[in-house]
Amino acid sequence: MTELGPVAWPPAPIKTERLVLREPEARDRAAFIELLASPEVHTYLGGPRPRDELEREMPGVPERWPGSFVVDLDGSMIGQILLRRATEHRCPAAAGKADLGYLFLPRAWGFGYAAEACAAALDWFDGVLPGEPVVLTTQTANVGSMRLAAKLGFTQAERFEAYGAEQWFGLWSPVTRSD
Repeated sequence: MTELGPVAWPPAPIKTERLVLREPEARDRAAFIELLASPEVHTYLGGPRPRDELEREMPGVPERWPGSFVVDLDGSMIGQILLRRATEHRCPAAAGKADLGYLFLPRAWGFGYAAEACAAALDWFDGVLPGEPVVLTTQTANVGSMRLAAKLGFTQAERFEAYGAEQWFGLWSPVTRSD
């Protein structure tokens, strides 16, 4: 993955009705470790990383690069939104496009935070790189992620097998998005 391109980073924090999307800070380190070590979060992502390994390797200010947003609820990190340029992908149609990823702590599931945060990130992206498509890949078995993709306006481009499971590959563009 590479940077998004000619985008000023970091942007001003993005505020929604309930959330703030912002650059990662040192205070987010423990939440990043919790997120990356969670078996629930990584059910469809190859499994969690060992907590002790994360404690040793996680920098003081985690994941500070263009396209990485912390999702903040009332001053605490509840998730991460990733917008990165796909350079290599199991699906050739993704190469070179911006790829949306998201991870949320289990305690934040079921409240619509992921939809709210991802919609805000997509709106921001469309504002800085107008008309550029965004791709998303998820396992078809990940029902919650499939519902979120549909809610955000991603449309299926194809399905393929990777990592021993069926994958869903979707495309978003401002003209196909439903609000």
